[in-house]
Parts: sequence; C-alpha cells; structure tokens
Amino acid sequence: MSEQIQDRSLVAGQRRRAVLASTVGTTVEWYDFFLYGTTAALVFPSVFFPDSSTYAGVLAAFSTQFVGFAARPIGAAIFGHFGDRVGRKATLVTTLMLMGVATFLIGVLPSHASIGLAAPVILTLLRIIQGIGVGGEWGGSVLMSMEWGPRRRRGLMASWPQLGVPIGLLLSTGMVKLMTSLSGDGFETWGWRVPFLVSIVLVGIGLYVRLRVLESPEFAQVQRSEDVVRQPAWEAIRRHPREILSSAFVRMSEQAPFYLFITFVLTYGTKELKLDKGDLLNDSLLAAGLGLVSVPFFGHLSDRLGRKRVYGAGIVCTALFAFPYFGLLNTRSAGLVLLAIVVSLVVHDMQYGPQAALIAESFGTNVRYSGAGMGYQLASVVAGGPAPLIAAAILSSTKSSTGISWYIVGCCVVSFAALALMPRRQHEDQQASEGQAADFSRT
Repeated sequence: MSEQIQDRSLVAGQRRRAVLASTVGTTVEWYDFFLYGTTAALVFPSVFFPDSSTYAGVLAAFSTQFVGFAARPIGAAIFGHFGDRVGRKATLVTTLMLMGVATFLIGVLPSHASIGLAAPVILTLLRIIQGIGVGGEWGGSVLMSMEWGPRRRRGLMASWPQLGVPIGLLLSTGMVKLMTSLSGDGFETWGWRVPFLVSIVLVGIGLYVRLRVLESPEFAQVQRSEDVVRQPAWEAIRRHPREILSSAFVRMSEQAPFYLFITFVLTYGTKELKLDKGDLLNDSLLAAGLGLVSVPFFGHLSDRLGRKRVYGAGIVCTALFAFPYFGLLNTRSAGLVLLAIVVSLVVHDMQYGPQAALIAESFGTNVRYSGAGMGYQLASVVAGGPAPLIAAAILSSTKSSTGISWYIVGCCVVSFAALALMPRRQHEDQQASEGQAADFSRT
C-alpha cells in the first residue's frame, strides 16, 4: 500500500512539474513572439523602414512578421523529428534557447539609420530563427503536459501549455505599456528594446524549470517497446496526410482572426480610428487576463462535452462576431472598444482551449510530435501569417473594415469544413495514461 501511495505521489508530482515546465516555456516563447507583433505594429515601420510611406512601412513590418510564421512548419518538422526520436524534454530545452537568443539579439539590433539596409535584413533572419523555435516548441510543450495526464482529462491537461498565449500576451503588452510610460518620447529610439532584452531572464527561468522534469511516460513506453520511428516526420506525412491538413485548416477560424485581434487592431485603432495607444494596450491586457480562466475552462469543457462540439461552437461564435467586432471598434467609444477586444479573445479561447488535444489525439505517440506540430504550424502559413497583410491590403483598397469581417467569416467556413472532415480515430496507444505513468514510476 505504501509503495502505491509513493507511486501515486511521484506521478502527481511529475504531472505538476510537467504542466509547470510546459506552461512556463510556452509563456517565454509567446512573450517573445507577441512582443515582435506589438512592436511591428507600433515601432518597426519607423525604425527599420523609415523611407517607406505609412502604409508601405506597416506592410513591410508585417511582412517580416510573416516570415516568422512561414518558418514555423520548418521548425515543426525539424524538432518534431528529434522530439519523436530523442524525446520531448531535450527538444524543448533546445527550442527555448533558440527562441530566447533570437529575441535578445533583436533587442540589440541597430536601426536603419545606423547600418542601413542591413538592419531589416538581419531583422528578417532573426525573425526566421524565432519562427523555427516556436514551430518546434508547441508540439513538445503540449505533449509533455498531455502525456503525463490521465486520458480522461487530456483536454484540460493539453490546455495548460496553451496558457502561454494569454500569459505571454499579458507580459509582452504589459512590458510595452510600461516602457511606453517610462521612456516617453524615447520609446521609438531605446524604450522598445528593453522588453526584448528582458526576455533573456525569462529564458533562464524556463530552462531551470524544464531541466527538472522527467520524460513523458508515453514516450518512455515507446522507447521501451522499441517502437521509435526512424523518420517520424516523413512517416507522419505518409501515413496521416488527412490529419495534418485538417489540423492546419481547422485553425483558420482561430489563428487568422487572433492576429487581427491582437496586432492589426493596434494599427487599425491608432492609424484609422485615432484611438489612444495606451488605452488599446490596456484593453488587450484585460482580455489576456481573462484568457487565464477561459482557456483551461474550455479545455475542461471539451473533456465533458467533446472536442468537436466545443470547437465547433467557437467557430460559429467567431463568425457571428466578425461584423459586430469592427462595428464596436468603429464607435470609438472606450467601453465598446473594450467590449470588442474582450469578446474577441473569449471566442478565440473557445477554440484554443480544446485545440491542442483535438489535434494531438489524431496521431499515435511515435509520430505525434511531428504530425501534430506540422499540422498546427502549417496554419501559420495559410492563416496567422497572411492575416495582418490581407487585412492591411483590404483596408488600403476599400477604406472600410467590411471586407475584413467577410475575410474572418470566410476563415470560419473553411475551419468548419475541416472540422467536419477531421478524423477522430482512437490511436494505437489506448492504455490509460495512469497505467503508463505507474509503469514509468516503477522503472
């Protein structure tokens, strides 16, 4: 009896540590990634593209943001290979360091005024490195948490690393707001750099936590049974093309609107509506804070009601809110603008909470890192990356937000079709995670 208690205690302790390690790591990753998006909207057009018109400068800044998205599937394939071959833990340490170093270097990168064309070129290269790191990060973080958890609670367990998004958004927006206040007119010269430099401290914390967690019990079982695949990324593409593609397109309604809600809204609000930048950042902070509750709540709800049902409800709500969102923003009323931003992230979280388990459960353990990662990150090319560019182009050509709302609705239609076509198979490793964890604790 005492040995069983000790086993349960060990498993419970490792579960908590795995959740913490995954969530802290994704927080650092998304802090870095969102920080870039915020400064791309507010600062980079003048710092790195000063010879461009206002519209061209914004477009150029969002283009460098897009290359980071384009690099994500590459990162997913590279680190998915090692995650399914070597293990989740070692791969996650590498992705965190890669992302952290790239972000720190952006903070010390000279401006266009100092080194000319080399500045935007180096910025683009660092953005690519960021994208590769994020591309390899998501799959490992989600799997580390989910594979340590009980199978009946996988929606909730996989949603904890997803909290890295609202926490990262909260921290990055808070740092930008703090430095905007402290640096005043100097924000565009030196103030914007401080949040990038501070990220190296967060990386150190993330590494400390991640190095203390053990390998996931499900992957350890794959190693013991000698079921490790030699070319997991290729095997995932060959055996699960439908799962990968449906995983990518099911994210259209979540990721494309999300980057309009958190980055393009800053450009639209300040340039078109003449809203105060500080007020918009405050609204984003409040909305991100609510995400700390809504993301795990919807993950838990998917354990009770089913992944597809909760996710589908989120798609429908996003489509229904596409026109009211811009309608509320266009009033320029502080309260209604706040309502628009808060509700936009809540309908996003209805999808983001159950999304990790929805995608990851489509793949067996021995190719799950590769398959889930590639499916998830391919959406960056078709959804998240182009979204601010498409929105900026629509706004420039039509001088209206109506076309952007229709773009959001179109993304929702694609996602709903992908959700309906998404295979919901019971993968090969049907053992409950509790039994795997108990086996692991006895080795």
